Amino acid sequence: MSAQKEKVIEMIHQYTESVGLKREAIFNQEKESWNWRTGSARIQVYIETVPLSSGNTREYLRIFSPLMQLPQNNLLEFYRHLLELNDTKLGVKLSVMPSSSWVYATYERDIRGIDYHELSTCIADLEWWADKLDDELKAQFLG
Repeated sequence: MSAQKEKVIEMIHQYTESVGLKREAIFNQEKESWNWRTGSARIQVYIETVPLSSGNTREYLRIFSPLMQLPQNNLLEFYRHLLELNDTKLGVKLSVMPSSSWVYATYERDIRGIDYHELSTCIADLEWWADKLDDELKAQFLG
């Protein structure tokens, strides 16, 4: 494990403990992932290693929250709304993963050069947007 990845893991632990979460309750050692709830939002954090064609790798901080399942009706209107939200909700992107029927709020960043202040801002922002958007999207498209 790279020294930078070890540093980021400790920063994630520091952040989660600073908001009152217990490391042993939210950290999955085997998967090296953190899972918790903020309001109605489920939050997942992990570091993904991406292989490069050069044989090297890059490591990314990835923060996800499943917002809702795709609605059965008005998909074109729904997708347009998601694209419009992507334009206005800075720092967070909305996505649908391959072979999934779920919409996610997502944040990702290469871990090179990240410090605690930036990491904590990224996680807190994703938590806030996910808790807000899951309710709003469900009310508008499922309600």
